[in-house]
Amino acid sequence: MIKTRELSPGLRMAVDFGPLAVFFLVNTLTDGPKLIKVLMATAAFMGATAIAMVVSWVKAGRISPMLWISGALVLFFGGLTLWFRDETFIKMKPTIVYLMFAVILGYGLATGRPLLKLLLEQAYPGLTEAGWRKLTVNWVGFFLFMAALNETVWRTQSWDFWVGFKLWGAIPLTMLFAIANIPMLMKNGMSAPEKTPLPPGD
Repeated sequence: MIKTRELSPGLRMAVDFGPLAVFFLVNTLTDGPKLIKVLMATAAFMGATAIAMVVSWVKAGRISPMLWISGALVLFFGGLTLWFRDETFIKMKPTIVYLMFAVILGYGLATGRPLLKLLLEQAYPGLTEAGWRKLTVNWVGFFLFMAALNETVWRTQSWDFWVGFKLWGAIPLTMLFAIANIPMLMKNGMSAPEKTPLPPGD
């Protein structure tokens, strides 16, 4: 049986956000027509995501459920982008991820199952059931908002703007939202957290 371990904060950040940083850098550094940038950045994104999953498995002894879902969709939609040479697929991927998490969490809320505990690996110690319900409602709303925002950005802005938005827009918004929930969580029994776990949205 493989023993699970906690990733260091730096390695956890690299696993969660490294692939997006690679996506942005490759797109920025690639010269030539937009299609070449799309294909190169997407291939790099897929490779970096696969590496992040392997690193998580080797270093932590596991791959979190959210990383499994997000990683599988990156590889699927990235593969479609490369095969059809069409950027639409990779642009739609975040929307699908956000909607999928919103549906999963919403289903858990409706059926009384604490699915958020599984997705965040019970990273909020001491949180009451009422706190988990409130947090779930908040994340469902946030994921729906981010799905709509991603659709708006990719349909109205350039490829380069959308790529930058993924790194410099979506990640900060997610971090700010997670931090904004802390006062509510503290009022609902959560012990002072050493870190703020973030569901990967992209």
